[in-house]
Amino acid sequence: MFFSIDGGDGTGKSTQIDLFCQWLRQQGHSVAMCRDPGSTHLGEAIRDLLLHRHDLAIERRSEMLLYMAARAQLVTELIRPALLAGKIVVADRYLLANVVYQGYGGGLDVQTLWEVGRVATGGLLPDLTIVLDLPAEVAATRISQDPDRMEMQGLAFHTRVRDGFLTEAKRQSGQIVVVDSARPIDIVQADVRVAAQRVMHKIAYEEVGTAPEESVHP
Repeated sequence: MFFSIDGGDGTGKSTQIDLFCQWLRQQGHSVAMCRDPGSTHLGEAIRDLLLHRHDLAIERRSEMLLYMAARAQLVTELIRPALLAGKIVVADRYLLANVVYQGYGGGLDVQTLWEVGRVATGGLLPDLTIVLDLPAEVAATRISQDPDRMEMQGLAFHTRVRDGFLTEAKRQSGQIVVVDSARPIDIVQADVRVAAQRVMHKIAYEEVGTAPEESVHP
């Protein structure tokens, strides 16, 4: 089973991913956590290039392709093997982020990004993507460390990014769930778990042919 957790910078992804993975392990699941870009030697090198090389000009299309290359390596080296081993994969960002940041935010064609992404990933998409949502101006106040290249893109850019996440969630309501992250951490986490359990129950029903439980316990 494959989950990705996404959202704009400053929406609390790292905290929610850590809590979610802890909960999955408490339920007896083996979990592989990764970040996109990153989690492989190539991915981490590309991540450093994309986010921390402020002296290097990167054209938007080149930027998009670098993200895709890191993701292709991540899928081959980590995600597919983990899924084949029966683990639950939880990714900090995935293809949706590329579509939203370089497409809605950066002006590249959204449909083209989806198509390039399907080539890069070999068609592997999450069973569910959970988007943590927060107005861009509020999210910006939550970033305490020195901003990386993407975080430095400005409020108008990050507002377009947020709009992109919400637009794609409406277009793909079966695969993308939006969770309001303006609320307390534990309430946000409860909603993340509820959304995940619904998918887990659905997949279990499809695999073994037994009715999923009606109650969902965060």
